[in-house]
Amino acid sequence: MASALAISLLSLLLLRPSNASTPTSVNGKRRPTTCNFIGSVGGVVDCSTRVGREEKVAMELAVEDFCTSTGYGLALKLRDLSGKTAGTVSAVFDLIKHQQVQAVVGTLTTQEAAVVAEMDETNSRVPLISLDTASITPSVMPVDMLPVIHMGHGISVEMRCIAAIVGFFQWQKVIAIFEDKFSYGRDLGIITLLSETLRGVGAEMEHYLAFPSMSSLLDPKTTIQEELKRLRDKQGRVFIVVQSSSQFTALLFEQAMQMELMVKGNVWITTNFITSLLDSFHSSVITSMEGVLGFRTYFLDTSASFKNFKARFRRKFLSEYHEEEENIEPSVFALRAYDAVWAIAKAIERLPENSKSKILLPTILSSNFRGLSTEIRFMNYKLVHAPAFQIVNVVGKSYREMGYWSPKFGFSRTMFKDDGAERQRNSSTSAEDVLGSVYWPGGKTSVPVRLMETTLSGRQKPLRIGVPVRSNFTQYVKVIQDENGTYFSGFSLDVFDAVTKLLPYQLPYEWIPFNGTYDKLVEAVNQKALDAAVGDMQITSDWCKLTEFSQPYVESGLVIVVPVNSNESQEPWMFMRPFTWGLWSLMAAMSVFTGVVVWFIEHRSNEDFRGPRLQQIGKVLWFSFTTLYLGQRDSLTTNLSRFVLAPWLFLILVVGSTYTASLASMMSSFKT
Repeated sequence: MASALAISLLSLLLLRPSNASTPTSVNGKRRPTTCNFIGSVGGVVDCSTRVGREEKVAMELAVEDFCTSTGYGLALKLRDLSGKTAGTVSAVFDLIKHQQVQAVVGTLTTQEAAVVAEMDETNSRVPLISLDTASITPSVMPVDMLPVIHMGHGISVEMRCIAAIVGFFQWQKVIAIFEDKFSYGRDLGIITLLSETLRGVGAEMEHYLAFPSMSSLLDPKTTIQEELKRLRDKQGRVFIVVQSSSQFTALLFEQAMQMELMVKGNVWITTNFITSLLDSFHSSVITSMEGVLGFRTYFLDTSASFKNFKARFRRKFLSEYHEEEENIEPSVFALRAYDAVWAIAKAIERLPENSKSKILLPTILSSNFRGLSTEIRFMNYKLVHAPAFQIVNVVGKSYREMGYWSPKFGFSRTMFKDDGAERQRNSSTSAEDVLGSVYWPGGKTSVPVRLMETTLSGRQKPLRIGVPVRSNFTQYVKVIQDENGTYFSGFSLDVFDAVTKLLPYQLPYEWIPFNGTYDKLVEAVNQKALDAAVGDMQITSDWCKLTEFSQPYVESGLVIVVPVNSNESQEPWMFMRPFTWGLWSLMAAMSVFTGVVVWFIEHRSNEDFRGPRLQQIGKVLWFSFTTLYLGQRDSLTTNLSRFVLAPWLFLILVVGSTYTASLASMMSSFKT
């Protein structure tokens, strides 16, 4: 009996696959299983954050579910960054080189994958699946770069959603706030992309606040307070929190409430990463965010598979992280991690035995199944299915779901099922139906379009517009001050009035007479003593360094003609100035030429030309005229007469009249 039992046990050991292993968690604990292990997958998470904890739990559940449903299992090897995001590359490289994993899942960027590829001398080409929701992927993957498959949508889709909201309310200026999670300015491309997208709806980014990673700040509270103080002087009152961790978000809105930036007239918009974690925030944090308008990635939460996952996720998450027992709802980041592990597991299952990892990449890219987050189908290393965002509005200690937005359909109120997947209803609904009843900060339900500075009492403060009193062009600016008051008029002021009437909101302002120079006026605007200035001011390079100018509304520059006192008309050689020295020399040469010709004709002709000198010259001229027009002479005399007559007519008709006009003009300009 004992020998039979030993043979049975030996048979079981022989039947167990040689590559069987036990999946481990972050703390190194092992759990028994009866699955036939067919490979290993690595995971890089940051368990110091809520997102990292959700991803860890979701990956472990994915391995368990795959083993239960197929009988095959994966060895899950996790690396915890513990708040050190700079160690992502080394963690991935360690999993590939030392742990021999077949694929890696984590929040890995394309640039980090390039660094890993440079470190990998064996060129293993291990597939990497990035869970980063704000991934920006190149259109062409370099040959020497590790392949990165993105489970998250591109950041450009989020920027388009922000622009759609800003464009609907016709806001002109916005202020962006973001936390650089890498702490060395690599995320500034997001700000550039947002600025370009806003221009498409007629808005612009007035200012942006770039905070380093919260873990690198010695005193985060003081840093946030100092930066928020700068926002009080800005005209824009639309604040967009583009990127922020959950810890930073909680502290940001807490300080914003204390500094009265969460009152009437202010707008706060949160993007997908922050809005998707609303369920994990403490109730006190939600209270400080009251009035926030946000959007998050939509996923189907009514299916049986999601409800089953949600129940098991809550139990497992609560058992590992007791301090977060208040909010244990899974977010879209947990669903993406779950779907990523399933995509790898299903691809490894389809591979032939003893196949290399290079074959695994196209197998993963050919995945086609319905996941918890969305449809898992890839094209160009990205998901084919375009995301839809759910618009939510924070009210009280919770939030309300308002509608949806997608790049294809825009805003809509509902979603409907189509072939087992959720699709956005292409109905006649518009942004007005979705965004028409937003609960804004301060309890105001109407759209806060008057985005000007408010006092602590809530009364709107008018703009102080400086007007130069010492203007030389009264047609443009005219200020009259007497005992009855101050009166303003002029074309420049009329233009300003007409522009303000075309604005979609009321812009209160008051004229402030300014008695200083134009340089002082520009300096007053630069130093915030005046909010703006209106007048007959030119746009110069020096003034542009101090303040901004509007588009010019006068085509040419302003000039003035005044009389000038001059003593040049008393000069003795004044009569020589109408002509240049070259022209005087030419006329002298022509006179000499005329004299020579007259002398030659005089000696060649008969006695008719004898007599006094003046009489002789007159006879020669008359002779030339009669020779040309009245009579016939010898050919030589005729040609000489022509040479005399042409210069003489030029001197008398052209030069004489020109000289007279030029001299008269010069004399009149020199008069007082």
